[in-house]
Amino acid sequence: MRNRKTFLLLLPFFLCSILFFSCSKEKILTNAEADWLKQNDSITIALFPYYPPYQFINDHTTIEGIFIEYFNLIEDKIDHKFKRRYYSDWSELVKDAKSKKIDMILEAQQTWDRSQYLNFYTEFFDTPFVLVASKDTPDGLTLKDFSTKTITVPLGYSSEEYLRKKHPEIKLKTYLNESIALQKVQIGEHDAYFGPKTVANFLIKSKNLDNLKIIAETKYSYIPSIAVDKDNTVLNKIIQKTISNISDSEKQNIVENWLYIKTIPFYKNPNFLIPLVLFILLGLLIVLGINFYLGYIVKHKTKALRIAKDNAEKDNQLKTAFIHNISHEIRTPMNGIIGFSRLLKESNTTDNQKAKYTKIIVKSSKQLIDSMDNILEISKLQTGQVILIQEETNLYEVFDIVFSTFEIKAKKKGISLILNNNLLDDQRYVLIDRSKLIKIINSLVKNAVKYTKRGAVLISVMVQTDHLIINVRDSGIGINPKNQQLIFKRFSQSENQISKKYGGLGLGLTIAKEYINLMKGELSFSSIPDKGSTFRIVLPYHPILVTNPLNTISTTLSKEAKTNQHSILIAEDGDVNFLVLKTILLKIENYHFTIHRAKDGKEAVTFIKENNSISLVFMDMKMPEMDGYDATVLIKKLHPELPVIAQTAYANKEDILNVFAAGCDDFIAKPVDPEILKKVIHKYLSVYSF
Repeated sequence: MRNRKTFLLLLPFFLCSILFFSCSKEKILTNAEADWLKQNDSITIALFPYYPPYQFINDHTTIEGIFIEYFNLIEDKIDHKFKRRYYSDWSELVKDAKSKKIDMILEAQQTWDRSQYLNFYTEFFDTPFVLVASKDTPDGLTLKDFSTKTITVPLGYSSEEYLRKKHPEIKLKTYLNESIALQKVQIGEHDAYFGPKTVANFLIKSKNLDNLKIIAETKYSYIPSIAVDKDNTVLNKIIQKTISNISDSEKQNIVENWLYIKTIPFYKNPNFLIPLVLFILLGLLIVLGINFYLGYIVKHKTKALRIAKDNAEKDNQLKTAFIHNISHEIRTPMNGIIGFSRLLKESNTTDNQKAKYTKIIVKSSKQLIDSMDNILEISKLQTGQVILIQEETNLYEVFDIVFSTFEIKAKKKGISLILNNNLLDDQRYVLIDRSKLIKIINSLVKNAVKYTKRGAVLISVMVQTDHLIINVRDSGIGINPKNQQLIFKRFSQSENQISKKYGGLGLGLTIAKEYINLMKGELSFSSIPDKGSTFRIVLPYHPILVTNPLNTISTTLSKEAKTNQHSILIAEDGDVNFLVLKTILLKIENYHFTIHRAKDGKEAVTFIKENNSISLVFMDMKMPEMDGYDATVLIKKLHPELPVIAQTAYANKEDILNVFAAGCDDFIAKPVDPEILKKVIHKYLSVYSF
């Protein structure tokens, strides 16, 4: 009796033990392999969720599909979760696999090239490649029937590789994914699509592509597999062991779950099904709601971070190429300056050669300055330091300046430069940032002249309601349609390619676009390759009424007038800059100058205190001890009437305003232009005494 009771007490424990061990997971990996997975928890599998029904983003923004379910089964069997990295660009995914930035690819077709660096597993499902065309296309056509037509395929997919190798005569048009490729055939842009039958059927039904049908199956097949880095021996062994442990029935259940929908009539057993569904919904409603909300937030945050990371990496690559281009654009003019300067020193150089070399040196210097100005300007635009300075502007003068700037260059190239000014006389005066407007138009006209070999460049301007409309049209090389979306993007590949062929940093359009955005305007364009481009600027129009335009007064000098003598102080810490300015001043006709020098602002102020004979001061704004701004303030307190001319390498509008705010009467930009310097001298110093 006692033994019977003991047996009855032990029986439940025995049955539970049998149930526990029978339900426990079969151990697949060795302890060493399991430890290896824990130590290498950064192993990453790449997902490309744009290939239904294998892997795709559903209406609830979650990723599902045949291979997602299959890989979940693999992870469940080895009790380990791998890191997942999502890609929106298949070419980038393949590139990262080659460079070993990822360890596995969830789904990939085995090709000869990929087999060099990847091993492929799980060829448990294959589907033929098919041709899809419009419903009015005859059935039974083969690839040979499309030798003179266009077939769409996704960029970088195995279908593209097959056709390029096996049928090079077929014209291919590549797109980002299968869905776009099929839609292009649906609207009649191309003749057919080539891809897996499973994918084609799924997208035709889910995307309502009712004008398409499968017209033929081909001898090629799509056999998706899990791909593993060939050099990772341990990982290959783990994946191979796990896959071999998956039964045929488990594989078949996954395939049937996605490719065959079995409808079980619920009305056959309503008393069982409906209460069961209600019970599940009531039990999991709160948990699922919280889980969905948290998952939604995490997913969107992760997606945003991933996109930002991808964009940052692409921008860094383009910035690297841009930096290399900067080096070239700076070294090229420097090579001309240094090289021809050395040639000028040679004793056997003729006068004609010297004149030619000097011209080249000046041209190279201007090219170098333009490059540096653009680099500084794009840097300020990136950091938001550029501001608008509205001023009264005569649009007639603006377009006269632009036209005269490029007229000679256009004639030398044998093209016509035409200005179509449709402004009425009372529309010419506006309130706008004059210098930025000139830079915008100059940039567009410069490009138009640069890329036009024959024909004409037309500049037109008009006012429509409250907008100033400016068009720049050319008959040049045009812009490739693939590059038209990138043409205004900083450091874009389009700019890099154009600059390689025609020179320059390719920042002109970017700067112009940023200026127009600051002005609350719009910049658009249309272009046909080898036909030309038209750029259209639309800016807010703010007219002003000018009743007393400035009149110029000319003075006739007496033949008996005598040349005046003037003492000039140059405040400049750089020896070369001082020597250049002094030499130019001494070469100005009809003037006799006595030149003095101060090497910093403090020395300049002391000199002015001790000398009352100074007629004019040239002030470098950046000097040691005391800069030009502080020195100008002190000098103006001593002699308010004494003209102080700022010398600055910063010649944009904001810096000029700072110069005037310090008390300077005028400014000249470095490097000094002799003609501009003469105008400044004539403005503040008289030539003759009577």
